[in-house]
Amino acid sequence: MMEADFVIVGAGSAGCALAYRLSEAGHSVLVIEHGGSDAGPFIQMPGALSFPMNMPRYDWGYLTEPEPHLGGRQLVCPRGKVIGGSSSINGMVYVRGHARDFDTWEEMGARGWSYADVLPYYKRLEHWHDRGHGGDPAWRGKKGPLHVSRGLRDNPLVKAFVEAGREAGYPVTDDYNGQQQEGFGPMEATIWRGRRWSAANAYLKPALKRKNCSIVRGLATRVVIEEGRARGVELDRKGSREVIRARREVIVSASSINSPKLLMLSGIGPGAHLGEHGIDVIADRPGVGQNLQDHLELYLQVAASQPVTLFRYWSLLGKAYVGARWMLTGTGPGASNQFESAAFIRSAAGIEYPDIQYHFLPLAVRYDGKAAAEGHGFQAHVGPMRSKSRGSVSLRSTDADAAPSIRFNYMSHPDDWAEFRTCIRLTRELFRQPAFAPYYGHEIQPGDGVQSDDELDAFIKEHAESAYHPCGTCRMGAADDPDAVVDPEGRVIGVEGLRVADSSIFPRITNGNLNAPSIMVGEKIADHVLGKGPLPRDESEPWINPRWQTSQR
Repeated sequence: MMEADFVIVGAGSAGCALAYRLSEAGHSVLVIEHGGSDAGPFIQMPGALSFPMNMPRYDWGYLTEPEPHLGGRQLVCPRGKVIGGSSSINGMVYVRGHARDFDTWEEMGARGWSYADVLPYYKRLEHWHDRGHGGDPAWRGKKGPLHVSRGLRDNPLVKAFVEAGREAGYPVTDDYNGQQQEGFGPMEATIWRGRRWSAANAYLKPALKRKNCSIVRGLATRVVIEEGRARGVELDRKGSREVIRARREVIVSASSINSPKLLMLSGIGPGAHLGEHGIDVIADRPGVGQNLQDHLELYLQVAASQPVTLFRYWSLLGKAYVGARWMLTGTGPGASNQFESAAFIRSAAGIEYPDIQYHFLPLAVRYDGKAAAEGHGFQAHVGPMRSKSRGSVSLRSTDADAAPSIRFNYMSHPDDWAEFRTCIRLTRELFRQPAFAPYYGHEIQPGDGVQSDDELDAFIKEHAESAYHPCGTCRMGAADDPDAVVDPEGRVIGVEGLRVADSSIFPRITNGNLNAPSIMVGEKIADHVLGKGPLPRDESEPWINPRWQTSQR
């Protein structure tokens, strides 16, 4: 029988960080991962990012239930089924989140998770490379395992995006992960020397070189709980069941979709729902699977009047050139995720910190890799940051191999519609700034004919897509909060020796992409597991727009 001090379910963003820190401290660690190797160019080449999230080999292939407010559409919900988890199939964008996001976590009962508490962990995990684009190194980490870099930013459209923001009256920031998130500036990515720098590359592979850390392939079917304490994990390995024992703790880091699913299969969750499936209730926690959140986004696309976009590489010959150059030298378009400019802005006066995010791309293309029919173009991915809509993850059956039922309830709150219409109108204004005049042809999507609230709503209903940032389904809160699933140290309330550490514990979604805060959660929970005191608080004051109460920009 295999056993270790700590058994971690899931070799994703947080799980890899935990494996690294717990084994570094001298403990034996076994990591359970259902997916396979991350070797090969589809994952390691940043420019190939549209491939792995659409490949069953690397992705769980989840679909939402029909979304009633999006015309019954079923949206894809990619989750990494590979070492590195979703950090091996994502867009590699690195965003810490805004300081106020974490202050809100603490206000919601996650004591010890304010920005002053988490900033030291961000500094510990980062190895920051600014490429000379500015930013204050006092806000960043220089010795961590996770390389964070900036692209070459040599496409004129990338610079035009930031200049257009300045012309429109918005702030410019040289580091949205530093003191000032609000504004337009360079985007950061988990890319190093032309390769995807996933949690597997940063954390897991170095950890596996230690004798006290190893990985086990298989599907975790349930947490084994005896007399109120987690004792191990039942595993399906090639059709046979076995139990991996944990001498100290089991830590579930299986994603905001699979972590609540595994807890429910183990008897932890809403009692009535478990009863419907004949599962004995060990801990009646109604919050398991609830509080599901995500970011939705739209692609606003413009036809380019000059052939300066990445479309010149879109032919078979062009793609062969990009791939060959990357394979031989690690350079060229394949060495970038092409998200090299970004922005965070506020949608209205009276909003204290940004509630809209932009990714700019010098190509008109979809996440599934299908280019716009009109050839040369560019686009802004834009969406609100703090939707009030909430969804759920529930069991479809007691078969651990069956996909859970995923209901986001996208756009179920009326404010979502007003926020998205604002996103579209602000983006159109941005693209009409002088900086884009040399490149602006015409609007491809939504198109100039779509102007009224009703027309915009119809476009949103048909075209809004997930930004793939699900979180919140095992919410962290005070131990006496009936809707919380874990306490502020990640311990599952009502079960000994069991923690959850991944994006599922977020009380509320953070600004931007979720890979960075997920890794930070793994880093911080590791210290709680080890019984170490938290890193000293960092009281650095974030920049808040002094005119936020009276001005939108």
